[in-house]
Amino acid sequence: MKSSGKIGFEKALVGEGGKVAFLFSFGIALCLFGLSRDSFQDILSGLWRILIEPDYLISDYMDVGGMGAAFVNSGLLTVLFTSILVFLRVHIRGISIAAVFTVAGFSFFGKNLLNVWFIVGGVWLYARSQKEPFLKFIYIAFFGTALAPLVSQLMFGFHFPPYLRIFLGSAAGLSAGFLLPPLAAAFLSVHHGYNLYNVGFTAGMVGTLYVSVFRSHGFITASRIIWSTGHNGLLFPVCAAFFLFLAAAGLLLGGGKSPGALRSLWRHSGRLLADFVDMFDFPATLINMGLTGLAATAYLYFSGGDFNGPTLGGLLTIAGFSAMGKTPLNITPILLGVMLGSVTKDWSLTDPPIQLAALFGTTLAPIAGEFGWIAGVLAGYVHSSVVLNVGVLHAGFNLYNNGFAGGIVAAILVPLIEAFRGREKR
Repeated sequence: MKSSGKIGFEKALVGEGGKVAFLFSFGIALCLFGLSRDSFQDILSGLWRILIEPDYLISDYMDVGGMGAAFVNSGLLTVLFTSILVFLRVHIRGISIAAVFTVAGFSFFGKNLLNVWFIVGGVWLYARSQKEPFLKFIYIAFFGTALAPLVSQLMFGFHFPPYLRIFLGSAAGLSAGFLLPPLAAAFLSVHHGYNLYNVGFTAGMVGTLYVSVFRSHGFITASRIIWSTGHNGLLFPVCAAFFLFLAAAGLLLGGGKSPGALRSLWRHSGRLLADFVDMFDFPATLINMGLTGLAATAYLYFSGGDFNGPTLGGLLTIAGFSAMGKTPLNITPILLGVMLGSVTKDWSLTDPPIQLAALFGTTLAPIAGEFGWIAGVLAGYVHSSVVLNVGVLHAGFNLYNNGFAGGIVAAILVPLIEAFRGREKR
């Protein structure tokens, strides 16, 4: 699965308006599904509970506010973040889809209509301070909302006077967002693009810094897992139908007329920055999103996992990054590595953190894409251990814990793999 060159298209099969309509339709569909699950009054009260919940890992919004409120929260944020792209006249590419789908996914367990804007505002302030357009850092702002729980915890998780809680939460969010742009570019060189969640790695570093300050002042949060169950009968077929729809839509939009594009896409390693929409056009990317999402859905179902807020977030993030690096071929070895870990390690595939480790651990898919299946299985196996032990550093305030762990794994494994591969070629 080596990298291949860009496919030349005389004209894009789907224009800018079609891609924008797709993202808006996705957000509206999430809202409509949520509205069908609970009464309007229950959804409003559920959204309020979501807003005032300290959101550090793991906080399943389906348990906190109910399924209806969780879907509406995700749908509204999807529409709002898509509107930002439209307002700034951003060209919709693979990274745009990855960013919006990641926001949508994590809006089921950590991002809400209040806490994300302080991180975005901090990135905007950094752009102003550097006299640069905000557009230059827009995706760092979107992905950087991984640190949104910092805001919620300080505003609602401590027994300070209200004015102090609001000030501390606002200051933490704005300052964290301000730090992200210069650090994200620097940390990319640590893992050389083999960890797709680069901002997650950066956010883990920033979160560790803030949590260290909190702990040194005696502010220690107890670890927790808010994890709902019992939704598989509804959400499994819904997820399967959604990903089938994406694949079918890609075929209908012309992806089937360019089979070479899909084959070339699957041969690509997925290493950052692999923008599949720019390289292989939108229909082929949609097919890849659908089939990769189906593969992940099948894994979760047959491994006995739960379909709930956090795992739905994992599935949507996989689908989003299937526009920017992931394919069925390069995520499968990572999943197999986690499965192998369940045989030799002291945990089960159905443990909540391991379910997330498998889904979000596909951040390391480029290792499998570049170095082959054995390297991918090894990466998944190692990642399943590392991710269980690094969360203590940022205390769950970085929602992209797997991105943090993935950066560490890639930084260590990739040089070793390259060294031994180079030795074999000599």
